[in-house]
Amino acid sequence: MPVNKPSAHQETGTSRRRTALLVGCAATVLLTVAACGSGGTAGKTTKDGFAQAPQKDGALTVWVDSTRLAAAKQYQALHPDAKLDIVTYDGDANGSNYLQTKVQLFNRTRKGWPDVVFSSQNNEASWAVDAGFTAPLNKGLIPDATLGGFAKGANDVCTVNGTLYCLRNDLSQTVLWYNAPLLKEFGYTVPTTWEEYQQLGERVAKEHPGYLVGDAGDSFTPEIYLWASKCGANHITGPKSVSVNTTSEACTKMAKLLDVLIKNKSLSISGVFSTDFTKNEADKILLMPGPAWYGGAVFKDGLKTPAKQTAVAPIPQWKGDTSPATGNVGGGTWLLSQHSTHVKAATEFLEWVTTDNAYQGEKAPGFPAYAPAAENWLKAQAASGYFAGDLSALKDASSQVWPGWGSGQFSQEAIWAATVKPGLTQGKTVESLLPAWQDAIVKYAKSNGYKVAQ
Repeated sequence: MPVNKPSAHQETGTSRRRTALLVGCAATVLLTVAACGSGGTAGKTTKDGFAQAPQKDGALTVWVDSTRLAAAKQYQALHPDAKLDIVTYDGDANGSNYLQTKVQLFNRTRKGWPDVVFSSQNNEASWAVDAGFTAPLNKGLIPDATLGGFAKGANDVCTVNGTLYCLRNDLSQTVLWYNAPLLKEFGYTVPTTWEEYQQLGERVAKEHPGYLVGDAGDSFTPEIYLWASKCGANHITGPKSVSVNTTSEACTKMAKLLDVLIKNKSLSISGVFSTDFTKNEADKILLMPGPAWYGGAVFKDGLKTPAKQTAVAPIPQWKGDTSPATGNVGGGTWLLSQHSTHVKAATEFLEWVTTDNAYQGEKAPGFPAYAPAAENWLKAQAASGYFAGDLSALKDASSQVWPGWGSGQFSQEAIWAATVKPGLTQGKTVESLLPAWQDAIVKYAKSNGYKVAQ
């Protein structure tokens, strides 16, 4: 199995970092794609909404990260007649931009494109469409009945001007994780509003100092807290337009909440993947707002939290808000190359890997984006004996991700890491850093060719 680039670290169904640069030959309209390295239309047949290359026999080239390697191998085992050339790469983890860089090269040399690619990022469609790389999927390749089975809004990040260009692998809706026996021992109840959450954090700081009700030290912190608060910092309003407002009431009231709990140290700023957190705070978690993949990647595998402790509840809502909203941290996507000379085989693989219970329902590490598979996945998680209580909050949250936050070419996580996180380590408040955060978002967006409304 050839290896293009080893993974920086094993992904776990997350897509925690989103960073992308402009494609060197990116077009502003789709009509220029052919001139941008698609190899022209000579010898091609227009079908399923795009000009397809002459089809031929041969191995299907599939790029995956280390975690999705198991899926590709399982497909090969279940389909012995299929020919697969499985290539592992970093999955664009940490916003590495590896896929985009390689596509630029392939567009110049007019060869080398893989047939199917997994990415841990949700923003690949923002450049891959203009680059002439990813094929439309809702023009005949994938049946409407199949597409209708995905969770509400799951494939929004894959849709450009009404055309679907990728399929979501898993969802990363945020929920409230908590230590059930510890919460009971301390005599607390699970908070249902952000006001109750803050009050509980203040009680914990006084009554059980050292214990935590969350963490605000990761680059994806705004996607957990600010997104769930309906802070309009990242509203993608079109293929190249964004609305940015980080100082609205929805933003400032969450910033103030974070500041109170950071100051009294019931909210850590270490980061759940940091050595400091693992060494000093792993056994001090009472509550932890976070994405669906926290259950396995953080608590079970990372922090080695014992079984029957970790439970899940809906993420809190602001008092009086009757429209539940949650954030999202990652969730990978699958893309099918319009340069593929094995479109039928590529489509069959794409459908299987995103919808089939053999992988998504039984073995996938993250919450499947395909709703029927998600039902089976939840049953498998419950049957594992690891979690305390039922996991229905994950299902409910899957359709409550607030649509006012998008996936542009610029990385919100990179911006937060460069602008806000250093200030927090210096003792500054989140609220005081909101204007600087807005300025940075505007700068990054404009540098990527976005029209910005403030």
